[in-house]
This record gives sequence, C-alpha cells and structure tokens, in this order.
Amino acid sequence: MNVVPRDLMTETAVSSADFRGAMRHLTGGVSVITAGRGKDITGMTVTSVTSLSVDPPTLLVSINRDASSFPLIRRYGAFGVNILAADQLDVAERFAGKGGLKGADRFAGSQWVTAVSGVPLLVGALSAVDCEVEEIVERHSHGIVIGRVSSVSSVRNSTGNAALAYWHGQYVAVDQDEDAARLAEVGVPARGLRGV
Repeated sequence: MNVVPRDLMTETAVSSADFRGAMRHLTGGVSVITAGRGKDITGMTVTSVTSLSVDPPTLLVSINRDASSFPLIRRYGAFGVNILAADQLDVAERFAGKGGLKGADRFAGSQWVTAVSGVPLLVGALSAVDCEVEEIVERHSHGIVIGRVSSVSSVRNSTGNAALAYWHGQYVAVDQDEDAARLAEVGVPARGLRGV
C-alpha cells in the first residue's frame, strides 16, 4: 500500500466541536486523580488514564494545565489514580465539580487513606495507584503526566464489581458477567470478538 504524504500545514483545521463529537464515541474508564498533601489537596475526574509500561510499571494521564490538580502534581511530584466502580458515581460527579465543590471539600463523603507519597487514595476503589511523577510533557492546553507506579492496592475483589465508564456524555456501568451474558444472547460470532 502506498501512503501519500500530506502537507499538514495546508490541512483545514478541525473544529473543537467536531473533535469533541468524535471523542464521544471513545469509551473511557472513569478515575479520580488526587494530588497534594495534608490539607493542600484536590482532585479531578478523568477518562484519560492509560498504562504506558509494565516494566517498570508506568502510566500516564492527560491533565488540563488550568485544572487545580496540575500545580499540586508539579509541586509535590506525586499523584493518585483511583479507578472507580459503577457504584461510585457520586464520587465521580463530586470530583467533576458537580455542586461547585473545590479542593479538599471534594473528599467529603468518602473514606480516604494516605499513600506513601502523601496523596489521598480512595478506600473501596476498584484499584488505587500511587504514582511518582517521572516527567511532564506540556502540549497545547494539557500536560501529559508520566507516573512511575509506587504501589497498587486493589481494595475490592474485581470479580462481581462493575466498573464505571463514560460514553456519549453519560456514565455507564461495565459489568463483565452481565455484559458477557448479553453478548451471548444476541449471538455475536466468536471470530468477531477476537479482533481485526
């Protein structure tokens, strides 16, 4: 297959609305990023967490540089990733700013423990990951924060717990057992599940 090089400088710019519309089709797992120490803490709900490397265990998250979490991640060099279960929708909404809560007030109503790095980790999360900042790459409006995993705690038994995801502007539950049963009912061919 021949690939024709394109002059990216002459391309028509994609509108923010078109890009957002396209990204609404991308289902993302919901996590709360926590940052800071002591009373100087905050956090935010994200769908931008991804694993980067298994050896060494490393992940990355994309954070808007105007977010209150960003300067605390820079200052303290650490952050927490709290992977939410479907029954933690209230936590996701609180850290997304619903109700106007900011900073330490977002932590009310849930139980937290302090990680070795000093960041708060959510008790009852599907998994809670303590990370040290390895590097921050700033591009456009966001910082790509690369975190070396210091510790992982899977507080819940992952079987039987639905995960919280975000798709088409809504929170949805992803339940392995329930969703597998639904797929079996509609008769999805096995070869269709193996990939392209």
